[in-house]
Amino acid sequence: MKVLWTSFSLCLISISVLAQSPLTGQASLESVTVYRVGAELNHKARISLPKGRSELLINNVANVLDENSLQIAAGANVTIMSATFERNFLKDENKSPAYLKLEDSLKVASRELTKTRNIRTSEENTLVLLDKNQSLHGNSASVAELIKLADYYKTKQLELRNSVALLKEKEVVQEKQVTKIQQQLEELNANPDKNGGQLVLQVMAENAATTDISISYLTPNAYWTVYYDLRSDKTTEPLKILYKANVMQSTGIDWKKVKLTLSTGNPSQNGTAPVLSAWFLRYGTEYQLRGRVAGTQMQNRIQTLEERAAPPAAPLAEMVVTQDKGIADFTTANENQLSATFDIDIPYDIAPTGKQHSVTLKEYTVPARYKYYAVPKADPDAFLMAEITDYEKFNFLPGEANIIFENMYVGKSFIDPNATSDTLNLSVGRDKKVIVKREKITDVAAGVKFLGSQKKQTFTYEIRVRNAKKEPVNLLLKDQYPVSTDKNMEVELLESSDAAVNTETGVLTWKLSIEPGETKKVRLSYSVKYPKDKIIANL
Repeated sequence: MKVLWTSFSLCLISISVLAQSPLTGQASLESVTVYRVGAELNHKARISLPKGRSELLINNVANVLDENSLQIAAGANVTIMSATFERNFLKDENKSPAYLKLEDSLKVASRELTKTRNIRTSEENTLVLLDKNQSLHGNSASVAELIKLADYYKTKQLELRNSVALLKEKEVVQEKQVTKIQQQLEELNANPDKNGGQLVLQVMAENAATTDISISYLTPNAYWTVYYDLRSDKTTEPLKILYKANVMQSTGIDWKKVKLTLSTGNPSQNGTAPVLSAWFLRYGTEYQLRGRVAGTQMQNRIQTLEERAAPPAAPLAEMVVTQDKGIADFTTANENQLSATFDIDIPYDIAPTGKQHSVTLKEYTVPARYKYYAVPKADPDAFLMAEITDYEKFNFLPGEANIIFENMYVGKSFIDPNATSDTLNLSVGRDKKVIVKREKITDVAAGVKFLGSQKKQTFTYEIRVRNAKKEPVNLLLKDQYPVSTDKNMEVELLESSDAAVNTETGVLTWKLSIEPGETKKVRLSYSVKYPKDKIIANL
């Protein structure tokens, strides 16, 4: 009876240990939706569960996740009781594939280094033994035997010393390789974000069964940015716009052959509508007023930058798609109520390095009207501009653009769809064949005059534009004259060569049509009268 009780106790202990040991499963990443900030990851894990309550460890999830966004679903007879996120990177199951690969590489490299060292030591010991035994014992050896023995020692020593030298060189190379791998492992250990995380689930199964567990969550360690390629072969042809994305992720897990979707939305942005409260005025000091005004200006500047960086709510409209076969043909643009998504049908591999991974989304052909634009006071070159009307229906995102004109890379531009005008002007680059020169005309007689207590200065500029191209060009030319901010300062526009004048800003605009080989001239002249005891710093 005593033996039976002992066996039964051991059985209970065994059952208790088994019940406390957690089950382990790997989360397979199936699809990812990348937002402008953050990403939603969707996993599946197939687990065999015993009847009753179990603790389940799910590996290969992101290193950082928003636990409020965590959603887990299992089979009909399985209940998820609780879920906890862990980042215990000392466990082997939480090490990233890159870390495990480096560990294997270190083992192989260390093994090869040990072999090389052992061979070198053996050769060196043989050389020492040879040196000790090369002396001749007795005087019975003939001259021929002495010569033969000397040749043997010489040949063997040379062979061993050469072998040792080569082994030392090989050893140095292998030591560098081992050191390099060790440093890479140390970098991974120093940055735990390069490894994945783990979910601890408490589950209850009505019956023993194998079930699929679906897991989705948001992680901040991924995002995408937009950029464009603007291509134009001739000013008589439409503008080609390649819509591209740079995708970055540092979630600690490899995205291997995942279904990738890019969204213009931002799930981390506060979705609560603002409410105005009463605005009570109070007296304050002048110092407080100045500080508040400066702070308001800075806040407005920050808000302006944020608005420029923020993606618009709507997507790109369906424009004319080019017939070139490429990745863009496998991308579908979908319009939602508050955002847009680009579904890519080709599975993607993106490593968790945080480096940019370029993805081509769509290629469009957009009707455009080309013109040249020059502001010689600010820049001596003329710029070719592509003018797009009704651009609101395209709903572009703000982003940098690479410019390729006539099959040549000519620079960068920026697409800013948040402009308030009804026309979007895209810079296609500089054109050196439209030559613009702005020169100041020196006139001593009319330059400076003193009229009593007043001083009057006159400025005259001549702008020459030459068309060195084989076709006519239309040029929008701009310059300016100063605007007075003081009642004692008088500015008068004397000559404008029939320019359109904005008196509030002082900007002059000429619309010039220039034939091939033709040169056109315009003049700008203005005077500034102010008290002679004053100095205008920026005149």
